[in-house]
Amino acid sequence: MKKTFTLFLIAIFAGSILSAQSYQSAESVEYDPVNQQWLASNGDRIIADDGAGNLSYFGTGGATHGMEVLGNVLYAVDGGAVRAYDLTDGVFLGFVNIPGAQFLNGLTNDGNSNLYVTDFGAKKIHKINASDFNNLTSEEIVSSTQGTPNGIIYDGENNRLIYVLWGNNAPIKAVDLTDNSVSTILTTSLGNIDGIDEDNDGNYYLSSWSPNAQISKFDKDFANPLEVISTPFISNPADIGYSLQTDTLAIPIANNVVFVGFETEDSTTAIINLNAADLGFKIFPNPVSDQSYVQFELGQNENLSLQILDQQGRVIRNLLRGQQPQGIHKVLFAGHDLPSGVYYCRLEINAGQVVERLMIVR
Repeated sequence: MKKTFTLFLIAIFAGSILSAQSYQSAESVEYDPVNQQWLASNGDRIIADDGAGNLSYFGTGGATHGMEVLGNVLYAVDGGAVRAYDLTDGVFLGFVNIPGAQFLNGLTNDGNSNLYVTDFGAKKIHKINASDFNNLTSEEIVSSTQGTPNGIIYDGENNRLIYVLWGNNAPIKAVDLTDNSVSTILTTSLGNIDGIDEDNDGNYYLSSWSPNAQISKFDKDFANPLEVISTPFISNPADIGYSLQTDTLAIPIANNVVFVGFETEDSTTAIINLNAADLGFKIFPNPVSDQSYVQFELGQNENLSLQILDQQGRVIRNLLRGQQPQGIHKVLFAGHDLPSGVYYCRLEINAGQVVERLMIVR
């Protein structure tokens, strides 16, 4: 029976609060089941993240874009090459240069011995034979992707590759691996789709830069309307990764990685995203000035927190905290001098949380 999930935010790690290692240009994330950690391409070094805010370097290798775990090996795009690293110790195993590569981007595997990498610049897809990671070889299988390809995933049930593209009303396309022909699965209303990955039920998650930088969920047949996953602290999301082992989606956003977890309905740990209308939660007027206020209504006495967060999810102001009585509450923004920009206001009560976007224009 298909599981029903409740969305909750596991953690948000900002580069400024991390250890000596930090995210500078996180572009792609991949779960490492051998060491039960996340790996992120971060330019000259690969970052290992234990999911609790503790970061370290993975080996000495670098990765600029897509990464993929196949067996006990991590494969990573690094400029015009794909490199292989042993997951157990981070040791470099081998590499293959892709002839004519202009901008290698997304990476996927078929679960056997083949990898597939997109070339955003050349609009091509290459197949890499990884049966011997000390002697990787490549061949071009798609000479024209009919657009600039980003993320890519292998669909074994239909023996095809699915890849997403950049641009307005970006399409989702497929490569039939029986003859390497390209077709369009769906033309979306999304702009600049960057990454794609799949959950335990075969649903697909796509990261896009517009509208409003979002994560979209499609069923495995792309038959039903998309579902927008509530992730308020992201901007320009890159090549996302989904951990089948932990039911967690990781979203790289340059100097941060946002983790979104999924739990079953009866989970006692999930933070429920509440409906703003049910709490009478509003920010007025918005864009915000010193005359603006946050209003909400409590049905009972609550121990709550009301906070302002920046776009990376960091708490920058505490507006109200502690035990509050039943009834309507208004909290003024007066005295909170913040620079112009986009922020979020989060109200947390015992039943869950509600988050609303706000804008300050000075």
